[in-house]
Amino acid sequence: MTQIFSEPGNTPYELIKKTIEDLELDFQQAKDAAKKLALTKCKNCMVLSWKDGKTGEFYPNRECGTQNKPAWIHYAQVRGANLTIDINDGDYIFMILKIERTHLLKPPTPSFFSMFY
Repeated sequence: MTQIFSEPGNTPYELIKKTIEDLELDFQQAKDAAKKLALTKCKNCMVLSWKDGKTGEFYPNRECGTQNKPAWIHYAQVRGANLTIDINDGDYIFMILKIERTHLLKPPTPSFFSMFY
């Protein structure tokens, strides 16, 4: 099992606006470009939410909280999103968590449990 630790406030929020001059640009190409750009900022990152401004689709596509903002934005913000990549002025938006450090947690050994029984 892997648990992710990222200390809030340790990594400043960053907004990157990127223009890609390709009339045929689709979601997958935009996602790949965002991933490549995010990896230049931090070697460990995770997309928390996204919006395809061309189709109106977004993830997660359920209500989250009672905020006066779209659910996909609220979802990412409360989970610590600290990088937003906006491709082509809102055609594609990705909210990302830059992960500063990770720790691998190993399951406890049987001898660990034996001290409780």
